[in-house]
Amino acid sequence: MRYRELGNTGLKVSEIGLGAEWLERHNEAEVKEIIDCCESYGINILDCWMSEPNVRSNIGKALEGKREKWIIQGHFGSTWQNGQYVRTRDLAKVKEAFQDLLTRLQTDYIDLGMIHFVDEEAEFHRIMEGEFLAYVKEQKEKGIIHHIGMSTHNPKVAKLAALSGEIEMILFSINPAFDLLPASEDLNTYFAESYEEHLQGIDPERAELYQICEQRGVGITVMKGYAGGRLFSEKTSPFGVALTPVQCIHYALTRPGVASVLAGYDTTEHVKEAVAYENATEEEKDYASVLARAPQHAYSGQCTYCGHCAPCPAGIDIAMVNKLYDLAAMQEEVPATVKAHYEGLSANAKDCIACKGCETRCPFDVSVVERMEKAKELFGSL
Repeated sequence: MRYRELGNTGLKVSEIGLGAEWLERHNEAEVKEIIDCCESYGINILDCWMSEPNVRSNIGKALEGKREKWIIQGHFGSTWQNGQYVRTRDLAKVKEAFQDLLTRLQTDYIDLGMIHFVDEEAEFHRIMEGEFLAYVKEQKEKGIIHHIGMSTHNPKVAKLAALSGEIEMILFSINPAFDLLPASEDLNTYFAESYEEHLQGIDPERAELYQICEQRGVGITVMKGYAGGRLFSEKTSPFGVALTPVQCIHYALTRPGVASVLAGYDTTEHVKEAVAYENATEEEKDYASVLARAPQHAYSGQCTYCGHCAPCPAGIDIAMVNKLYDLAAMQEEVPATVKAHYEGLSANAKDCIACKGCETRCPFDVSVVERMEKAKELFGSL
């Protein structure tokens, strides 16, 4: 298992994580079996947003005696009322549910205290300017949570969070399909039967979000990496072609700012399918060729940092230069960290010999030489 820094939190999280939602379907023994399996493969981060009492208790029992091995995302605002899940900003209910989470997980702290499910910009501002954030910050001051996070499906809200200076990491939905969709406050948009009217390229808001998170050290953990499983079937995939768990994971992990993909597991076999990523070949990880051959795709002309352009006869890591160029181009001045990374490359855009071999290999018809010229101009004074 490989590990990544989660933004500026100082935490190192496994590239593959556990999104524990599916554990609601299972009994205590089955939950323990799945969590033990995750641990055996080096998974060290789990998200428990669920408010249902039994699953919280079962996770707590499975973690008993090994709490320190796990980084837990626990949520403020996910409550259990009258036998069902309710998202609320009622502080009395929020406090009661959060204490219940601590009790049932048998812990006195949560690593990542998540402000739960904020998809509306107006609600974001109410939370950040009111008593809700004040309560969350108080929990951090007391050491009950170690870092403040937020979960959202809306890139506009995620961008506000990343720029706020208060939110240290974000739980965000990332997969090749969702990345094509414009920002929305309606979660149902992401699970529409067809995306055809939106298959016009990566949504600029999402691309900018990832770049901002990378620049500012706001870590991203990924939910909905498989789009609820719909990407596994050509019948339900908006591209008309099936992807594998390994390909979906690789797509998410190549987005700037992303530290871990939190997949859902019904069985230990599901765990093995996800962690197979760690030993997968480049061919097995290759989402780009699959999408480029799909009946419907919308990535033409856009670099997805997939690496198909390699090898470069001049030794340029083209995907990395493109990523650094994208990070720098959105700023008035080239950030020092981006500049240092670019300078540290053994070869960069100035070494491009314009052979265009990379362009013949690019699945998405990116004008690589033109981008190298732009990168050379942008970083030219360095």
